[in-house]
Amino acid sequence: MKKLLSIVAVAAISAAFVSCGPSKEEMEAREKAKADSIAAVEQASADSLAKVAEAEAAAASMAASEAAKADSIKMADSLAMHAKGGKKH
Repeated sequence: MKKLLSIVAVAAISAAFVSCGPSKEEMEAREKAKADSIAAVEQASADSLAKVAEAEAAAASMAASEAAKADSIKMADSLAMHAKGGKKH
């Protein structure tokens, strides 16, 4: 009788542990939420990197434009000095 009672008690406790766990749908929902969260973070990271690259490209373009402007001014000044008969610096 004790063995039978022990077997029934173990079966009841095992059933209680199994029934208290999350259902398959809940586990799938958690996994989907985790995957969505990871995807959102990766997208935000990619967007951030794209903005940085865009800003660097704009800065490089601005620097090139300023350099071209400075070269143009230098050339104009040189031509003006040469036309006046002055020495080139």
